[in-house]
Amino acid sequence: MNGVCLSGIFGEDINSIRKLYFDFAIVCIMRKYSIKDWAKDDQPRHKLIQKGTHALSNAELLAILINTGTRRESAVSIAQQLLAASGNDLQKLAGLSPKEMVRLKIKGLGEAKAIGIAASLELGVRRNAALFKKEKIGSSRDAAGYLQATLQYLQREVFAVLFLNRANKIVHFEIISEGGITGTVADPRIILKKALENNATAVILCHNHPSGNLQPSSADEILTKKIKTAASFLDILVTDHIIVSREGYFSFSDEGLL
Repeated sequence: MNGVCLSGIFGEDINSIRKLYFDFAIVCIMRKYSIKDWAKDDQPRHKLIQKGTHALSNAELLAILINTGTRRESAVSIAQQLLAASGNDLQKLAGLSPKEMVRLKIKGLGEAKAIGIAASLELGVRRNAALFKKEKIGSSRDAAGYLQATLQYLQREVFAVLFLNRANKIVHFEIISEGGITGTVADPRIILKKALENNATAVILCHNHPSGNLQPSSADEILTKKIKTAASFLDILVTDHIIVSREGYFSFSDEGLL
């Protein structure tokens, strides 16, 4: 029975029947891409339980955080789009805020999911930083390892301080100010106030360079001298100023600039 005969029998209803058939076909096609329809060994959660986290791709790990997809995209597909938007660079992804992720306008990635991803990535950053944290700072390398692990992923420049006691043990770490992509400023009064509050006898200044360039600017050198001079009146030592990026670190002390 062809379409003409059907039209004769059903009249205008044939268009409705065709539409229903078309919609049903679309649903079937969409179902094909649902993670629930995948082989169990390919489903991210099942794969993680059976084979461990190391067996999953970056997209599959992100898909577990994303949890659910949309009618047209699986969670893995959304994860792949997020990775692609970050240049498939996990370090760059770790530097994105939830708002920046949402602004990528990836369907299925709203604020709630972006917050979950950002929180999980921040835990990874902190875990990595903890591996480098030394109880006692004996050299610029000891401080730089921790500072680089903590700040290297940030897309904006920040000014931070490590506060030390007489035994050169870290008593406090704090980001003092945040700026833009090209720079930030730090108020010596705030730094010294924090030092007194934490009974610190020495401080290590630090800021990151998102551009990757580790060379200090003339403004960096002037600020360092200004803070060092102000600290001396309170018998607080400025033992170093360290610039960090994904490329490494630069120590004012090692380079004789302090």
